[in-house]
Amino acid sequence: MANEDGGTRIEFSELMHGYASAAATTFAEGYADGEKAGNTLAINVAVLIPDLTLFLAEPAHAGALSGEIDSPLLGGICPVQSGVFKLLPDTADLDRKVMYYQLYATTPQQEPITFVGVKQVQNDAPFDLWRDTTTLYVNIYRGHVDPGDTAQAALWVTGIIGLDLQDFIKVLGQLRAVAPDGSSSVQGLVQFGKFFAGKLWDVYGPSLPPASNRFQRKYPRFTNEGVKDAAISVHPFSTADGLTLQLTRFRRAECDDVVLLIHGLTNSSDMFIMPEHRNLAQTLLDAGYGDVWALDYRGSCRFPYNLARHRYTFDDMALFDHPAALAELRRHIGPNRRIHIVAHCIGAMTVAMGLFGKTIQGISSAILNSVALTPNVSSWARLKLTVGPWAVENLLGIDYMNPSWGRDPGWSPGKMLALVSNLAHRECDSPECHMMSFMWGDGHPSVYNHANIAADTHERLGDLFGGTGVHYYRHVLKMVKNNNTAIKFTPDDARYAALPDDYFRDAAEMKTPILFTLGQDNRVFTDSNLICHRRLEQIVPGRHQLQVFPGYGHQDVFMGKNVHEDTFPRMISFLKEHSHG
Repeated sequence: MANEDGGTRIEFSELMHGYASAAATTFAEGYADGEKAGNTLAINVAVLIPDLTLFLAEPAHAGALSGEIDSPLLGGICPVQSGVFKLLPDTADLDRKVMYYQLYATTPQQEPITFVGVKQVQNDAPFDLWRDTTTLYVNIYRGHVDPGDTAQAALWVTGIIGLDLQDFIKVLGQLRAVAPDGSSSVQGLVQFGKFFAGKLWDVYGPSLPPASNRFQRKYPRFTNEGVKDAAISVHPFSTADGLTLQLTRFRRAECDDVVLLIHGLTNSSDMFIMPEHRNLAQTLLDAGYGDVWALDYRGSCRFPYNLARHRYTFDDMALFDHPAALAELRRHIGPNRRIHIVAHCIGAMTVAMGLFGKTIQGISSAILNSVALTPNVSSWARLKLTVGPWAVENLLGIDYMNPSWGRDPGWSPGKMLALVSNLAHRECDSPECHMMSFMWGDGHPSVYNHANIAADTHERLGDLFGGTGVHYYRHVLKMVKNNNTAIKFTPDDARYAALPDDYFRDAAEMKTPILFTLGQDNRVFTDSNLICHRRLEQIVPGRHQLQVFPGYGHQDVFMGKNVHEDTFPRMISFLKEHSHG
C-alpha cells in the first residue's frame, strides 16, 4: 500500500502486560498490589510513524498510537481513540531519554480515561539497558487529561507493565519500513535502526561528565525579595540545650489562622520564599493567610554550627527546637489563634515526632511532606547511610558534607569527593546537584525531577542547600532498621525521657489532622508517607489524608517552578478545611 504522506513510514506493534492497582499511588506498590490481587493491565498498540524524515528531524520524535487497553480494573477492554508515542526524545536530564505513551481511551462503561506510560532510559545502574527499555511505568487518569495537567488530575490506576523477551522478539519481527510506493524499505529500516542505536549510545556509551559552569549569583543569598507586600521581621530565640534559632515573620494582615513553615535538613526557610517562582509564603499570603512564619531550626544551612562535627539527632529537634519555636510564636500571636504547620523532609519527620510524642500541642492542622514517622529508603541509600558516616568522619577526616565542595578553591578531601560524584553523575552540569544526589537518596538526580526545576534554581543550589554533619544519617538508619519506624537514637539517655519509645502508642489521642504529601517519583524517602498513612488508617480511620503528586520527586514539591499550579492548591485546600472565617 502506497504512503499517502509521501515519505517512508515505520510500523510496529507492542504488547505489554503487567499488574496495577486502583488503591495504590506509587508504581511499585501498584504492581505489587495488582499482582497479589490478580489485577492485570495490558496494552496492545500499533505504532505508526508516517514520515521517517520528519520523525528524525523533529525533537519529539513522535508517532501515532492505536489499539486497546485491557484491565479488569477498567471494566475490560478499552478501545483507544487517539494516542501519541515519543521515542527517546531529550529530557531535562542530559543523560536521560524516555519512551512516552499517551492514550486517550474509553472504558466499556463509556468513561473517558487517559493512559500515560513512560520508560525511563537512563544509565543509573549497572546493566540496566534491558530493564529501562522494556519497563513502562503507568498512570491512568479519569477523563481526557492534558499532558501538562496530570499533577492536578484524578489518578485512577497505577502500575508497571513491560515486554518480556518473547514480546520483544515479536516487536522486532513486526517492524516494517514502507517506502512511498508501498514497497519494503531496507534503507528506512537502517535509518531507523541507526537512530535507535545512536540514542541508546548517547545514554549508555562512555563519556566524561560535563564541565561545571562558574556560578554567577543572580539573587542575594538569604534574600527575602520573593515575598511581596508583607512586613518582614526576624525573631531569634534560644533552645534549652543552648542553640540560637530563628523565626521570620511575613505579615500582611490580621488573621486568626497562622501558618508556620518548616524546611528540610541541609536547606532553610529560603525554600519557601524563592523569588524565581511563585513560592509558598507568597501563595499563602495571597490566599488570605495574612500571618505566615518560617522557622530555621538547627538543621538550617543558615547556621554555621552545621559546618562542624556534632552529635545532634532528630530527638533534639523534636524536644528542643520545635517546642521552643512554637513558644516564641505564641509569645507574639497570643494563646488563641490557630496554628497550622507545613513541613518538609526531616522538618516533617521531627514535627511528627513532636505531635505524636506530645512535645508539640495545640496545632490545628499539619501538612507533612515526604516523610513522617516511617522513614523508608532504597537499598542503595541504605548502604550509603550505613557506610557513609564512618567513611566521612574516620576515613576522610571530614566533619560534614557540603553540596558546594565542587566549587571550592584549592584541594581538600571534600573537593575530591565532589569530583568523584561528578564522575558518577552526567545528568547535568551542576556539581552541587551531583553532590546532593551523592548525599541523599538514590537517583540521577535524587532530590527532585530536573524538569520541574527552574534554571535559576538549579544555578543557585549552593545557596539553597548547605552543609550538614553526617551523624543525622545514623539516626535515619536506626529508624529504617527499626521496621521503618521513628525511634529515639539513645533510648536510655535521660535527657530524652520526655519523648516516647513508641510514637504510634498514643496515635489515637493525637487529634491534629495531617495531610501526608509526597511526589510519586520520590527517590529520597520513597514511599515513607504511604506507609505512615496506612498505619494510621488502621488506628484512626479517616482522620488523616494522603496526597501523591504525579511527576514530582522529593524537594520539587515545594521548589518546583510550577508548584503554584500543581501542588500548592491541594495544600491550600487542606488548610481551608481546618481554618475558620
